[in-house]
Amino acid sequence: METLISNVTVVTMNERMDVLFGAYIGISDGKICSISKQPPKEQPETIVDGTGMVAMPGLINCHTHLATTALRSFLDDTDRREALEQLLKKEARMDARCAKASATLGIAECLRFGITSVSDLYYYPEATAQAAAEAGIKANLALSCYRFEDQQEEFDFEKDPQCQELCRLAEKWHGYDNDRIRIDAGFYGEYTSNYLLWEGLADYAAEKGLGMQLHLAETREEVDSCAERTGLGPGELLNCHRVFDVPALTVGGACLEEAELQILGKKKASVAVTPVAAAKAGLPATSIAPCVKAGINVTLGTGGAVECGNLDLFEVMRYTACAQRAAGEDACAMPAAAVLMMATVCGARAQGRAAETGMLKEGLDADIILVDFSAPHLIPCHNVHSSLVFCAKGGDVAMTMVRGKILYQNGQFPTIDLKTAVEELTGYAIPRLLSEKE
Repeated sequence: METLISNVTVVTMNERMDVLFGAYIGISDGKICSISKQPPKEQPETIVDGTGMVAMPGLINCHTHLATTALRSFLDDTDRREALEQLLKKEARMDARCAKASATLGIAECLRFGITSVSDLYYYPEATAQAAAEAGIKANLALSCYRFEDQQEEFDFEKDPQCQELCRLAEKWHGYDNDRIRIDAGFYGEYTSNYLLWEGLADYAAEKGLGMQLHLAETREEVDSCAERTGLGPGELLNCHRVFDVPALTVGGACLEEAELQILGKKKASVAVTPVAAAKAGLPATSIAPCVKAGINVTLGTGGAVECGNLDLFEVMRYTACAQRAAGEDACAMPAAAVLMMATVCGARAQGRAAETGMLKEGLDADIILVDFSAPHLIPCHNVHSSLVFCAKGGDVAMTMVRGKILYQNGQFPTIDLKTAVEELTGYAIPRLLSEKE
């Protein structure tokens, strides 16, 4: 046995939602080899003292844009249309070096807050893949393709620069390090693309066994525009062009109509809700109960730091529960255990990783975080699930482990040169992005 986490409260997130007190977690070859109330007879190489800690599966952030970390809060208190215009200008100045520096810092932030896997939909995925590979985090990465209507006639998947970038990315990175990094097909949304791109990406994803990431029905304006142009909602339209014939992770869903919910449920799609980022932008929260009722797998995401302010998924869990309860005027509308499932079990399912992570169970990857429950705001603890959702913060994470390897512990990042990453961000990325020079 390589590592033993001793005397810890274990939130398993298994089918019975077992919580074990004073337990022991054994880890060998990157996997959980034992969970027991009794210490193992085998002597471990390393013991991690879990006294006063809660061990739980690592959180899964199902929507982010890690390379926007350099623009954190830059567009705050700005009208949405103006914010988009400003963001596009800054993104036009981005290069791979900017993206790598930003993604590295974003990954460090994720690990600090107990996130062991991310789904990222953005540009420069090669740079983000490099950062993820070095840091040790799990990642499902998608290039946010776009192709506007006036470019439709000239589209050819075999010649399109973004589609060919996706092909190169998948060839190099899909399955990297025993599937620690996966590549998904992706496009920003219905209103920034056309059917030839959708079909080309869907066919490629089906051929290569990739998932699909996209934004969907985030605003009423988006939905109404699609209906005026096509007579269909965006979910209905994309379904006509095979987008949901592959495992799809859609983002937003606040304005999905009943017919679209039924389509996504039938296709076994996932919806990542980003309630903090949405509220910060003045957008409505997704109503989760209708999604679940339709059979949709609902997960949680932060969005990028430019949108959300931080990548604290504990904050997102708390806000998710509170927003759903407030909307329905029902204090029982969103149980803490359900929110925890969205951040772990459902996230793993959305990433195609349910067989490897999302629970603490023998045989699964040792993607484990320790939350320090000795802090004043976590005392007393009458219900561990509730305390994790309504009391804990990302800053309470004391250790983050992926496949048995510690990637964050007590302020230290063994796999990330944080000083150099910050210097790259402040010395190169931010000056370049904020420069007014052409």
